[in-house]
Amino acid sequence: MLKPSAHVDTFTRDNLPPVDQWPDLMLEQGEFHYPDKLNAAVELTDRMVEKGFGDHVALIGHGRQRTYKELLDWTNRLAHVLVEDLGVQPGNRVLIRSANNPAMVAAWLAVTKVGAVAVNTMPLLRTVELKKIIDKAEIKIALCDSRMLEEIEPCVADADSLLERVVAFDGTSNHEAELDELALNKPVRFEAVQTSQDDVALLGFTSGTTGVPKATMHFHRDLMIIADGYAKNILQVTPEDIFVGSPPLAFTFGLGGLAIFPLRFGAAACLLEQASPANLLDIIQQYKATICFTAPTAYLAMMNAQEGHMRLSSLRVAVSAGESLPVPVFEQWMDKIGVPILDGIGATEMLHIFISNRQDKFGPGVTGTVVPGYEAKIVDADMNELPAGEVGNLAVRGPTGCRYLADDRQLSYVKDGWNVTGDAFSRDEEGVFHFAARADDMIISSGYNIAGPEVEEALLSHDDVAECAVVGASDPERGTIVQAHVVLKEGVATSEECAKKLQDHVKATIAPYKYPRSIIFADKLPKTQTGKLQRFKLREN
Repeated sequence: MLKPSAHVDTFTRDNLPPVDQWPDLMLEQGEFHYPDKLNAAVELTDRMVEKGFGDHVALIGHGRQRTYKELLDWTNRLAHVLVEDLGVQPGNRVLIRSANNPAMVAAWLAVTKVGAVAVNTMPLLRTVELKKIIDKAEIKIALCDSRMLEEIEPCVADADSLLERVVAFDGTSNHEAELDELALNKPVRFEAVQTSQDDVALLGFTSGTTGVPKATMHFHRDLMIIADGYAKNILQVTPEDIFVGSPPLAFTFGLGGLAIFPLRFGAAACLLEQASPANLLDIIQQYKATICFTAPTAYLAMMNAQEGHMRLSSLRVAVSAGESLPVPVFEQWMDKIGVPILDGIGATEMLHIFISNRQDKFGPGVTGTVVPGYEAKIVDADMNELPAGEVGNLAVRGPTGCRYLADDRQLSYVKDGWNVTGDAFSRDEEGVFHFAARADDMIISSGYNIAGPEVEEALLSHDDVAECAVVGASDPERGTIVQAHVVLKEGVATSEECAKKLQDHVKATIAPYKYPRSIIFADKLPKTQTGKLQRFKLREN
């Protein structure tokens, strides 16, 4: 039963799926008991200062360290601007566009504090992708790093767009943009909106295999649950920890690992806009970081780039997610570094990691056991549980779960009260889970989810392309890469220059990380008698 909402704008609650389509929420398992009135941003700022962490470093970025008290004052000033100058009301959706930096965290906390619903987006997204999000979530206000206005400003000019205003902030934290100037003389005290624990606080977008974005809806209590479950029990976070990593804050994986987890326990987060393996090495050494979040390919690159053991000597745990941790990477890490590297699996629909290795129990080729509060099983297509050792579909339930915003795909993700993630797994006799493969057509490359049909659409918009099909191809460095099989129009010659031209076109049309790193020219594509592409034949080849 949903509790009374503080939202004036009831869009998100109105568009929750019917309760009978929700997964079973196992709130009685674990330490997940919260008051009816709960504002996640208050818990991560005001409460931490009240607990005595005011002088502790909370965020590090652009060479500057900010304490919890400074972060509290910053977010309160921004909250005043949102309400008094921008007219944001509880329940309004506010899009945030930025790379990983303290200013983005402050903007997200301020949006949450005023009772609005944050929609964090990646800086690599193009106008066409941003417009899909704006339309889906019915967004009227956006906060954007002043260096990244080019792709979002056309959304305001578009007559069909709902977006009314984009307000720039200074991502370098020099406070030389409109939002910062408006906040300059605002009070450092703000009476936060007393949201319900089950008011929607965050919309996490995931593209899905069709390229049509899905908005996953997460409550204020969900943001606390992933910290009080995974971060507390698996990472065992202390105030002395310093977090670092590469996942964008726009991903729920990154928001948890680089904002929610450290702020929940009085630790610090070191944020990098360009989190290359070399930059991660430097920042770990400079600030003596203790917990790192990144993908397996980045860990491999970091090992290859470091000299000796010194640059990673401060780490006490490494978290690997986004794709399965290859056994060779695990073995090389343990041989060279020797600190626990914890593979795990999470989902945007579940908000964060729900199966993980432990610091005292981890090994090669193992995804681990359920995080406290969760249950998981392996099932067949009819939801019958399979015996140990057999590969089937992974089904999971716990205190968080899938709730899509107005999306029929809710019925395929949630079955019989379980979240069916689209991953093929097996479980051994000891209850340890082992990854087998993705069960759908999503391409996971270096931790990024890429929908093949979206890349196909971008390629088909080029004048030289007659037909194309996109699949994932095995790659030793990235695990999987996007591979495009292309049929050119009559009279267009195949060449390396043509392939480069098509790759550049995709980069300019959609987020650059989605471009096909491999292009294979073909005279025709395999199809069924009804004309449906047979992508599985391309994968086999």
